[in-house]
Amino acid sequence: MQAYRCFFILLFSSILFSLSCALSDHEASFLARRQLSTLPENGNLPDNYEFEVKVEYTFPNSRLRRAYIALKAWKEAVYSDPSKFTSNWKGPDVCNYKGVFCSPALDDPNVTVVAGIDLNHADIAGYLPVELGLLTDAALFHLNSNRFCGIVPESFSKLTLMHELDLSNNRLVGPFPKVVLNMPSLKYLDLRFNNFEGELPPQLFDKDLDALFLNDNRFVSTIPETLGNSSASVMTFANNKFHGCIPNTIGKMSNLDEIVFMNNDLGGCLPVEVGLLKNVTVFNAAGNSLSGILPKTLNGLSHVEHLDLSHNSLTGFVPENLCSSSSLKSFKFSFNYFNGEAKGCEPRTRKDVTLDDTNNCLPDRPKQKSQKQCQPIVSKPIDCSKAKCGGPSSKSPHKKNEVPPKPKTPPTPKPQPPKQKPNPPPTPKSPPPPVHSPPPPVHSPPPVSSPPPPVHSSPPPPPPPVHSPPPPPFEHVVLPPNIGSIYASPPPPIFKGY
Repeated sequence: MQAYRCFFILLFSSILFSLSCALSDHEASFLARRQLSTLPENGNLPDNYEFEVKVEYTFPNSRLRRAYIALKAWKEAVYSDPSKFTSNWKGPDVCNYKGVFCSPALDDPNVTVVAGIDLNHADIAGYLPVELGLLTDAALFHLNSNRFCGIVPESFSKLTLMHELDLSNNRLVGPFPKVVLNMPSLKYLDLRFNNFEGELPPQLFDKDLDALFLNDNRFVSTIPETLGNSSASVMTFANNKFHGCIPNTIGKMSNLDEIVFMNNDLGGCLPVEVGLLKNVTVFNAAGNSLSGILPKTLNGLSHVEHLDLSHNSLTGFVPENLCSSSSLKSFKFSFNYFNGEAKGCEPRTRKDVTLDDTNNCLPDRPKQKSQKQCQPIVSKPIDCSKAKCGGPSSKSPHKKNEVPPKPKTPPTPKPQPPKQKPNPPPTPKSPPPPVHSPPPPVHSPPPVSSPPPPVHSSPPPPPPPVHSPPPPPFEHVVLPPNIGSIYASPPPPIFKGY
């Protein structure tokens, strides 16, 4: 009883805290207008801007002076800082500011520069001032779980050393921030849980990224055919409004470990090229309008652990080889129109695997659709070899009263900030190739939900979410013990789930 009492007290307290710190739409709109009123005509900084700003302090070098101008402008752009995270952002010693990390410059180890910014979970409300474009030595920029509003300024295109850019779980708006296309060193891009909208630029998938998170925004477009050019190992498109087909170039993604298309309006048949993804451990296309039969090539997913094709309009037979893979931990094909399945695909045939075949058209299986529901779809099979992009991309024929809600939004990764700022070691003249840490274990419910990771102790609970649904903490490889090594060669983050 005492345990339950403590639980409800904590729950009630967290709800009150969330309500007290949430940013209203009116406040968000105010901050966006305030940002726009400060932007130069072209949204960028003039080349000589730093010399036009009067500064009362002296600095060891001009780069720290530029950093001071940028951070001072950012401090002035803060609307609310309930935890007083930026309270020591005063004076010329920018390397002592909370959340600011310095290191020797890549091109001159005798010059100290601001190499990274980490405001994760600071719960700061404000906007991103154009002066942040002066932080040209920054390789790491983490703003996860704050309440920043407005757009990503054009001046971010000057941050050419950027390696990790995490803007997730804020209230940023506008089209896809194309400034990231001008960041040649970028490996990790996280835009989840914002209000970005419109189309994705095809050039995005030509970048040498290791992780790309786009889920829970307002993107409305097809997925570009350049998808197959991506070097990413983790990619999420979930909970947007992507339509059209999954590009058949997906088969070229040789580095891919996890990909999530969940809860969009993707149609057509599954491309046969999906079977070329021999290293994939998570493939999730649940909650779309996919049709046709399963391609025979799917048995090429030899390392898949979590396969979710539920809540679509797929038909035909579910073969034994998909359900008997030694690596498989979860396979969900419920809420489709399958009219046959191998014996080994029936739930409970394997104690080590979660199988879900409910709400299909399977004879002699419990919890299936009625004949009236099945007949219009099963009687008119789609020939995926002839249909456009593998099959029609029309909306799923499920009626609203026949299908329960689409799969719940999965948890979302949240990188953890470094706990302290130790003395940086010398920086090499050129960054060596990224060092991959071993991936943390997969979440539960399989493939995705579960508290954070193995590599470090769990962080304190994040500040109140800025909008709904909130992304809970997610695993991210802990930053190395010194910002120097991150600055020189930050290891790419590795994720399990989405």
